[in-house]
Amino acid sequence: MDIDQLREKIDQIDDQMLSLFEQRMAVAKQIGSYKKAHSLPVNNPLREQEIILRFRKKSPELAEQTESFFSALFEISKRYQEM
Repeated sequence: MDIDQLREKIDQIDDQMLSLFEQRMAVAKQIGSYKKAHSLPVNNPLREQEIILRFRKKSPELAEQTESFFSALFEISKRYQEM
């Protein structure tokens, strides 16, 4: 494959990721509403660590990158839940 074909593959994957991100954020918004209605804190570090550990085990070769990716995603989700 040449660089243009590889970039096209990345673009296709990015489009899929955007769709999944939009779906995830819609659910995060619902979770935020639930937490507000039930006086629960937005932040749940134990849950975040459980998720990160699960994915580190699933993809040990990308453990560091996986943790960075999901940590950033958690922060974005928490900010969105607080809106």
